Amino acid sequence: MLNPIVDTRDVKFVLFELLEADKLTKFECYQDFDHDTFEATIDLAEQISYDVLYPTAEDADKNPAKWDPQSKAVTLPPSYKAGLDAYFEAGFGSIYDNPEIGGMGMPYTVAMASMEFITAANYSLFMYPGLSHGAMELIEEYGTHEQWEMYGAKILTGEWGGTMCLTEPDAGSDVGALKTKAVKLPDGTYKISGQKIFISGGENDYYSNMIHPVLARIEGDPKGTKGISIFIVPKFLVNKDGSMGAFNDVTCTGIEHKMGIHGQATSQLAFGDSGNCIGYLLGEERQGMKIMFKMMNMARMGTALMGQANASAAYMHAITYTKNRIQGADVTQMLNPDAQGVNIVNHPDVKRMLLWMKSHLEGQRALISFMYSQFDIIRGSANDDDKKEANALVEILTPICKAGCTDKGLEIASTAMQAYGGYGYCRDYPIVRYMSDAKILAIWEGTNGIQAMDLMMRKILMNKEQKSYKALRKRMDDTVAKAKGIVDDKYLGLFNDALKELDELIEFFKGLMATGKFLNIFAHATPFLDAMYQVCIAWMHVWTLTIAQPKMQAIVGDAKGADRDKLLVDNDEAAYYTGKVLSSQFYLGTELPKFGGRVKAITFNESATIKATPAIFTGALAE
Repeated sequence: MLNPIVDTRDVKFVLFELLEADKLTKFECYQDFDHDTFEATIDLAEQISYDVLYPTAEDADKNPAKWDPQSKAVTLPPSYKAGLDAYFEAGFGSIYDNPEIGGMGMPYTVAMASMEFITAANYSLFMYPGLSHGAMELIEEYGTHEQWEMYGAKILTGEWGGTMCLTEPDAGSDVGALKTKAVKLPDGTYKISGQKIFISGGENDYYSNMIHPVLARIEGDPKGTKGISIFIVPKFLVNKDGSMGAFNDVTCTGIEHKMGIHGQATSQLAFGDSGNCIGYLLGEERQGMKIMFKMMNMARMGTALMGQANASAAYMHAITYTKNRIQGADVTQMLNPDAQGVNIVNHPDVKRMLLWMKSHLEGQRALISFMYSQFDIIRGSANDDDKKEANALVEILTPICKAGCTDKGLEIASTAMQAYGGYGYCRDYPIVRYMSDAKILAIWEGTNGIQAMDLMMRKILMNKEQKSYKALRKRMDDTVAKAKGIVDDKYLGLFNDALKELDELIEFFKGLMATGKFLNIFAHATPFLDAMYQVCIAWMHVWTLTIAQPKMQAIVGDAKGADRDKLLVDNDEAAYYTGKVLSSQFYLGTELPKFGGRVKAITFNESATIKATPAIFTGALAE
């Protein structure tokens, strides 16, 4: 089955050839699984994404989520119920969760490969169960047994939904400035009052009850993030027998009218407008940020996947269009007035655009999958050192994947639109939707600028032992060692030069840190993350070449010219591995060399950003 939104063959390459997922069955927690089960799971995700979920994206664009100002209720697009039902009925709502709580216990690596199909089909729809699952995980880890039985278990099955309630009108990225208040009552519960905005799926007509993890400050607790606690706040109170009780004074006061993701009810929620909102402490007092960060970190990884998947769909549509659109003569016949038109995929600049998109997407797919594979080591390995290294890799790769894949995902969607020409800008084709859906991913779950500062400071400069960076570099060096004698020296040379420059760049920032030049560090944080992204994607391509190049050689051999062209048309595997090799060579030969220029721009240490004051940005009226 050809999937118009995800390259299924490449998903299976990453899963089974690059990451060797079959070896996960050596872990006791995965010993009941086998290759056939893993592959059947991927095939099921592909089928549901194409047959059921993919059509919901266009439906949502034409029939967006709607808020009724009278009832305060939100109605989802008509097709969303069937889509969400199919998602839960297939078991994807609990695919990697522990069987002890009712999950399937599938490896994270396989589970998240499946989620690429689902998010590529319609990530706006996926956010409803995705955010709910995050809320469930918080209750599972930090809640009491009673809280799990009362709330978490029903979120897991899809009966109830959940959210993440952080943002407020005057406290966006500055969470510590929140004003939502909690007053302790004699029975140990808390009266909650305040407003939250940008709450994905905060109100909808799919779930019968919404369970909101809400950040708030207990009356009298200190200002800033250290004084924040987190509370379970259900839309409807829950009786002791598990049935729904009275309305809990949680009201949706509107939903945002956004550039994209029109099926997603991005809600404004008012807690306690009538003074009757009750919350239940989750975990301990003043541990709210620590607890919520578990959900935020998983959400950031999920956002990376959504950025890659949305871009994948745009790219796959661009391939279909360029292979079918006939316009212009072949460039070798451009002076021949009688030359026939050719499919635009034959034009060199169109091929360049397609290879550029392909190389980034395949590198992203491998990098995100590798990041998730570390959770399987954390869950399954009996070796503490392996667990620590896996955790270190997750920590450093999370901001790189979140920011790198979402920034580049927007560029990929833009390039896909460019490949369509003027038609890409028209709503007759879905590229407009992919383009408009892409931008928010660089903003939410901590803007990409925040990801850059997190990478620079918390993950590298403030980590004196630099365990995360050392773990990453160790893996890169291991890849180079395995690639010798397989990957052409000219590509390995470029990558080794980049690694040397990266180490020197880290030392440059250490020097700024030692001399207290923090403004310079923060001014260069985003360019540094971009540079790290470049090297990490290059790493994936070196790794890919060590596997794909010998396999291509075994199939294609010395075939050239017309014989090679015919072979690539007749043999899908020959075409696939040739495409993999060319994609990796394209990235290493045309994208990685840009890394050196980026390093030079950073280490030049231009201070214009530091010197700039608000007064220099002239021409605007003060609000």
